[in-house]
Amino acid sequence: MNHAALLLPMLMAEAALGYPSGWWHPVMAVGALIDAVERRWNRGDAMRQRLGGIALLGVLIGASAILGGGTERVAGHGWGLAVVVLVGTTGLAQRSLDDHVRAVLRPLAAGDLPGARNAVAMIVGRDTDTLDEAGVATAAIESLAESFCDGVVAPAFWFLLLGLPGLFAAKAINTADSMIGHRTPRHLWFGWAAARADDGVNWLPARLSGVLLCLAGRGGWRTMLRDARHHASPNGGWPEAAMAGALSCTLGGPVSYDREPAMRAILGRGSRPGAQDLARALRIYRVACVLLWLIVGGIAWLA
Repeated sequence: MNHAALLLPMLMAEAALGYPSGWWHPVMAVGALIDAVERRWNRGDAMRQRLGGIALLGVLIGASAILGGGTERVAGHGWGLAVVVLVGTTGLAQRSLDDHVRAVLRPLAAGDLPGARNAVAMIVGRDTDTLDEAGVATAAIESLAESFCDGVVAPAFWFLLLGLPGLFAAKAINTADSMIGHRTPRHLWFGWAAARADDGVNWLPARLSGVLLCLAGRGGWRTMLRDARHHASPNGGWPEAAMAGALSCTLGGPVSYDREPAMRAILGRGSRPGAQDLARALRIYRVACVLLWLIVGGIAWLA
């Protein structure tokens, strides 16, 4: 099976059509599984909790292999491959990410700061009710850059290598990391495996994402290479620093989560971003997506 030849129409179809609003999404099933397992296995001392988290990771990877591999076998060849393309679009987020960020840009550009705060609260975990224009734009740009890796490049990368099992596993691991990978007292040990797995799954895609954003933005290389390592995540700094450099603005800085102050790494140099910078970031993101299509098309042609 030529995964690249399937990935290209998959990317293009998801970008054009997205996922129907209000429909049940497979990630919801993954989330329900993680929640059910966490409530039963996250018990005991630190070692038992860590082993429970490792077991959960094994369940997620095993289920991904069974469901993805089974779907590919049932689809077979010929027109059945359209099923693989259709199912694979559920693991990509080009269109939904664009929609969510545009939903922030519209009120921000119109001067409707409360509306922009409400919209950005849908895509970030930080407190948003006191953000000014620069704070809203910063949050949206950071989310756009990091999610380009998590929601577009990483699942595409793993589909290219391993087909639907790879794409499903990458999405399941990313979902687990978002649910239990944070270093809270409850999930410090149980979420350890999910967080480390997510770091591994995104290591190469994060750096590829940074390269694509620099190419799309016609700059940002120096900022990416200089500042990416300052980010708390071993991967998140690459696309975020690349975007900061391409926009010639500063991202990161003080934020708060659940009213607790926190400090994000300072990425880039220049003024704080505004609505115009968010609009430019969206254009860079779209060009980066097209560049990804061209790369995938080139691989499909050479295969």
